Amino acid sequence: MNVICFVDNRYGMRFNGRRLSRDRVLLQRVVELSQGSALWTDSFSRILFPDPPENLVVSENFLEEAPEGAFCLDEDRPLLPVAERIACLYLYCWNRDYPSDEKLDLIPQEQGMELVRTEDFPGYSHEKITLEVWQAR
Repeated sequence: MNVICFVDNRYGMRFNGRRLSRDRVLLQRVVELSQGSALWTDSFSRILFPDPPENLVVSENFLEEAPEGAFCLDEDRPLLPVAERIACLYLYCWNRDYPSDEKLDLIPQEQGMELVRTEDFPGYSHEKITLEVWQAR
């Protein structure tokens, strides 16, 4: 499966109980990235899509249930328990340091993943968001 996460410079995923992922340009890119496949997430992340794409699948156990090749949008779940299933990790980096409450538990370079692509783009609420694409070896 392919996992999509939003993180700050220190792999923070949420700060003060708030999500990092309200940027509408970023969310449109997530929808475009997952075209042609299912986009799995949970009910917490479902509200990011007021007009949900047709490929959106909502399940509280999405990381365990998503089939090979599917995309999973994860805002706060631990990834280490499903690390063996992750073929590709898409990290959308905010290039900021937030006082994070929750952090990504899977640090790609520590898991032997290879950084295969980076791309900077302007978001709606941030001048620069960086996409890092990590592949399992």
